[in-house]
Amino acid sequence: MNGNNRRAILSFIDFFHPPFSRWINRQTFRYLACGGTNTMLDIVIYWFSYNFLLDKQTVHIAGLHIAPHIFAFMISFSISFPLGFMLSKYLVFSESNLKGRVQLFRYAVLVSMCIVLNYVFLKLFVDGFGWYPTPSKILTTALVAIFSYVSQRNFTFKVKPDTAVVE
Repeated sequence: MNGNNRRAILSFIDFFHPPFSRWINRQTFRYLACGGTNTMLDIVIYWFSYNFLLDKQTVHIAGLHIAPHIFAFMISFSISFPLGFMLSKYLVFSESNLKGRVQLFRYAVLVSMCIVLNYVFLKLFVDGFGWYPTPSKILTTALVAIFSYVSQRNFTFKVKPDTAVVE
């Protein structure tokens, strides 16, 4: 992403930050804006893929039969994963000085953990506690988003301390 595009996107996002600045800092706001946009895009791509691209039909590839809801997830994930990484790397956590390949690997590990956490929390809230699925999904999304933000800031895109020796 070139500097002009980055600055334009950040200016647009930051324009909406002042009313929320009492409660959340700029980086957190950027994370919510980028993550929320990526999540909504993921849902739209999933919905479109499932309902129109796949027409709710099982996909047959090389002898495999893949359910349409799973293949729609594969399609949406193949777009939202790299987009989410790029948004986090270039817009939210751009001060990170880790190498890009390290960030990408850590991001993949984090996303895998978030998928597992979604499953575990939904099973716990719906099957374990008997809560309704939609409120359970909302609470799960909030918990996983908090975990994801803290993990990205402190692990995936952390800033390594300067290792130069000062004399």
